[in-house]
Amino acid sequence: MLDWKQYSEWAEGKVVLEGQDRFVENILGLCGEAGEVAEKAKKQFRDHNRVTAEAIQLELGDVLFYVTAVANMYGSNLEEIARMNLKKLNDRAERGVIRGEGDNR
Repeated sequence: MLDWKQYSEWAEGKVVLEGQDRFVENILGLCGEAGEVAEKAKKQFRDHNRVTAEAIQLELGDVLFYVTAVANMYGSNLEEIARMNLKKLNDRAERGVIRGEGDNR
């Protein structure tokens, strides 16, 4: 079984660029891969063709790689990020502000 720490270490071993170039590569990579997920959703909506779970999973794997790479750059990890996100979303749900706009609602 693979855990987040192992995945993070594996992703760190795939880093090509360093410094500011690494930041730009990882952010643009994340945007590009998220765009590919959106593209599949668009085609499913437009063409009424069901996108397979495997196709989405493959793209989400690429998104996961870049999210991990960015997290690594900031000394964070996916487990910590998931915990923070759960806390934030649970707080919003308890206050009835899941819907709406802004980071600090």
